[in-house]
Amino acid sequence: MRIMDFSLDPDLVALRKSFADFIDREVRPREEELSAGLSDPRPDFLPWYAAAKEIVKKSAEAGFYVAYMPSEYGGQDLPTLGMTLLVEDAAASGLRLAMAAVAPPNPAGPTPLLLQLPDHLRAQWVPPLVRGDKTMCFALTEPDAGSDAQSIRTSAVLDGGEWVLNGHKHYITNAGEADVAVVFAVTDAEKRAAGGITAFLVPLDDSMRGRTNWNISDSHPGELIFDNVRIPEDHVVGEVGMGFFGAMSFLNAGRAFIGAQALGLGEWALRAASDHVKVRTAFGKPLAKFQGVSFPLAQSHADLESIRWLVYRLAWLVDSGADPLSIMGDASVVKLQATERAYQVADRALQAMGGQGLMREGPVERVLRHLRMLRVVEGASEVQLLVISKTMGF
Repeated sequence: MRIMDFSLDPDLVALRKSFADFIDREVRPREEELSAGLSDPRPDFLPWYAAAKEIVKKSAEAGFYVAYMPSEYGGQDLPTLGMTLLVEDAAASGLRLAMAAVAPPNPAGPTPLLLQLPDHLRAQWVPPLVRGDKTMCFALTEPDAGSDAQSIRTSAVLDGGEWVLNGHKHYITNAGEADVAVVFAVTDAEKRAAGGITAFLVPLDDSMRGRTNWNISDSHPGELIFDNVRIPEDHVVGEVGMGFFGAMSFLNAGRAFIGAQALGLGEWALRAASDHVKVRTAFGKPLAKFQGVSFPLAQSHADLESIRWLVYRLAWLVDSGADPLSIMGDASVVKLQATERAYQVADRALQAMGGQGLMREGPVERVLRHLRMLRVVEGASEVQLLVISKTMGF
């Protein structure tokens, strides 16, 4: 008889403890130093960006930043579940800088796709990305191709031993800072997603950077413009025409990481609201004694527990070697449920905190904005419903 075991491996428990110590030792003091400026009408985020780079380097040295990468490239061979736990804990800390300590779901860190590069390019780019000396971005989305990624128009044509890229990417996380990009372009307009989209490694310079796309969160993506940009023929990631399939191969793990971030942010918001309503009084007693306050927070606790086990199960499925196509529906369920429910959790938390919840320097307002963004990026909720409906045979 096979028994289901929901306990975490002792090694993963120890890893979480080590990461928590790192957060308290390296991240929390730096965050407290910078937090005073957030109450300004127009806070200066430049010191935060500089501090985030410091945290990336320290986390890389401590072995957390890209623990999911193979040990031969400086990672820890950490399974998806292990990295999922670190992402959750970083988000649950409530510290803005903590998310810089882990590469996923931020594409600034190296994607395992880079392991498909030729040896000399792998040696050139992967080690500095693992150390945090350089960063990258994942350039797929375009003005006319968001959720329908196979409709991208950026093209790549082979000419005299070089690929010539032309196109426009936008909403690209880390576009303004990245040293290199994995760029998806059409190499066969007839095949497109069925063998006609290729991933390229493209070193970036300022001539390729467009404007910043200011959005609702505190993490602002940007544009990349390719105007007859020429790159060597060997700068293909994987095989020519197979870029779309390569991107999809890591989609399920990415859904687990997004789900873990949403879970952690929801945990932080609920904890902040719970602490508030236990000490804040109205009409002679703590707010927590009113069912109109306590019941929504109890619902939030139930929602977070359901998110937790969906996320952990998806990570376990990825680690078990399940066929990526067979669990795509599971991944979409996680993306949908985690982001939608965690947003509701943060919204209830803000409501319970009243006016304080609306304040920029408060513990919830930023979380609510970030979770609102997560309901759109990496595949909007409606796209997840489309995928789920297809797995149901509709």
